[in-house]
Amino acid sequence: MSQKNRVIALYKNLQYLLKEYPADAKKMQIGCKKAFLRNKDETDPKKIEEMIEKGEYVKKEIETLYALKKYRAMKKRYYD
Repeated sequence: MSQKNRVIALYKNLQYLLKEYPADAKKMQIGCKKAFLRNKDETDPKKIEEMIEKGEYVKKEIETLYALKKYRAMKKRYYD
């Protein structure tokens, strides 16, 4: 997959994940969009790859946050 396609897929995935963000979803989506727009003119493939890796890390962190939220809700239901 080309870098352009990977960036677009990452952006769409992050926007989807941030719809249900626990704190302020709209603010996080806007911040994500600003970050991508700020770096839209980057042409160095090495830097783009680094940014993609950082975005993937952020995506994993958000997924972990959701898993923790789900775990805490389940624990709250069964234990006092």
